[in-house]
Amino acid sequence: MKVLVINAGSSSLKYQLFDMDGEKVIAKGNCEKIGAEDSFVVYKAKGMEKVINVYMPTHKEAMQQVLAVLTDKEIGVISSLNEVEAFGHRVVHGGEIFKDSVVIDEDVMKKLEELKPLGPLHMPANIEGIKSCMEICKDKPNVAVFDTAFHQTMPNYAFLYGLPYEAYQDWKIRKYGFHGTSHKYVSAELAKVMGKPIEELKLITIHLGNGSSICAVKNGKSIDTTMGFTPLEGLIMGTRCGDLDASVLEYISNKTGWDIHEITNYLNKKSGVLGINGVSSDMRDNNNQIEEGNMRAKLVIDMLSYKIKKYIGSYAAAMGGLDGIVFTGGVGENQEDVRDYATDGLQFLGIELDKEKNYHLPRGTVEELSTKNSKVKIYRIPTNEELVIARDCVRLCK
Repeated sequence: MKVLVINAGSSSLKYQLFDMDGEKVIAKGNCEKIGAEDSFVVYKAKGMEKVINVYMPTHKEAMQQVLAVLTDKEIGVISSLNEVEAFGHRVVHGGEIFKDSVVIDEDVMKKLEELKPLGPLHMPANIEGIKSCMEICKDKPNVAVFDTAFHQTMPNYAFLYGLPYEAYQDWKIRKYGFHGTSHKYVSAELAKVMGKPIEELKLITIHLGNGSSICAVKNGKSIDTTMGFTPLEGLIMGTRCGDLDASVLEYISNKTGWDIHEITNYLNKKSGVLGINGVSSDMRDNNNQIEEGNMRAKLVIDMLSYKIKKYIGSYAAAMGGLDGIVFTGGVGENQEDVRDYATDGLQFLGIELDKEKNYHLPRGTVEELSTKNSKVKIYRIPTNEELVIARDCVRLCK
């Protein structure tokens, strides 16, 4: 069974074509600058990479270009669209409506439209990607896989805020959590390499990238996570501030005269790693800044590591114990010092990192990082959110 996984952004569209018989990616790429005159398609397959400059005014034209290159007689990997049996879509927000992935029909589309206010930055693009596939390939099933679905197992005392209860009842203000597909994938993989049923384990999954979140996974279910009503809450990220006293908003407004939109942009786009080091949101640039003596860049590492350490301790307490920790995401997989500092001093919880191995890892592999004496297993596992989406397509459509 071949599945095409789509991740539609506001001006981009990422895609991966899977052959699910062996769970292999046979082609992937992205469409960039959709709506601009200099838009282009990147296509990777058969060990080659090709960049195609083509005008794509909307996501529909982008999807048409993706399907065209996949079926191209010279560089394509399938003979016709008939070989694609399902489309899987990353959808950021499922609210409380969707607790699992779902085959998309008219009713689902109506509910997705209703969820736009909860995800105004991502949902419109997600919906456009779905509509484009449904218009171009009318006879193919489309599956929505939600970032929030994995966290729908959180108990109400974990997802509610201390606002009047009507704020939840009437406006649905609560913690939703995100990165669900990543936390689901790496927790399952961690259980697999530990050789134990996930239903018997207490795990902490740490996804660190430009966006970052931590999840407490008890017996295979999310019971708490760091991101909240939006992806702004929790750890400091590339440009997001993370946890913040809400009264800061009024204080900033009084100081600057900014309206709520300007303040929200400040918290989401100008804070985090970028705001602290003053140079870049990219952790690789931050590392270079440390080498050049930028003490604020070193502060980024210290702040992030400290916050991770606090969440490890609190989630171990919430679960009543801890069996394993996994680091994933671009930063989690490759930033040795963050893994080191975030676990240092947690020996009292049975957490012991093999520091020598931690600093000498090959890229892209599954690696155990805990010492032989560590009661808690520590792993570095590359995430694969697209594969989770493809697997759900097979589960729901085969």
